[in-house]
Amino acid sequence: MSLNDVEKTLVVFKPDTVQRGLVGEILSRFERVGLKIVATKMIKPNKEHYHRHYEEIGQMITRRGEHAFDVTLKMMVEGPVIAMVFEGVEAVALVRKLVGTTEPKSALPGTIRGDYSHMSFGYADSADKGIPNLIHASGDPEEAEKEIAHWFADGELYEYPTAHEKFTR
Repeated sequence: MSLNDVEKTLVVFKPDTVQRGLVGEILSRFERVGLKIVATKMIKPNKEHYHRHYEEIGQMITRRGEHAFDVTLKMMVEGPVIAMVFEGVEAVALVRKLVGTTEPKSALPGTIRGDYSHMSFGYADSADKGIPNLIHASGDPEEAEKEIAHWFADGELYEYPTAHEKFTR
């Protein structure tokens, strides 16, 4: 392990998290494992912003089809989101582990999705809606880098020491 293993990753608290009042409770889970917040903002992105995020970076339409993108977009524009950048040792994989699998029904207890959501892909598909799975988390370090650049300007990322870094790095 080296200092190169210290990564930044994007987390977006989706409209369902904001509207359910779960941001603080879920945020504390990231902080408790030693991740450091280096950027945060509340924003209500437009469709173009989400197209760049989900297709140009994430390849959602390419991988899952136009319909999956459309229902996700409809859900995401329902309200504001809170975008954050966390930093830590192997932060991308750590956040993915904390968040749980994309389908809430399959997410293990103890993960964010396993503890706070339950919907299946089948139900969401039959209801023709996006799946309210609370959090977007970057899939890998390369995606994280692109997503962070899309959501935040360089001047919005902060470097500062924390009291517990000697225990988490």
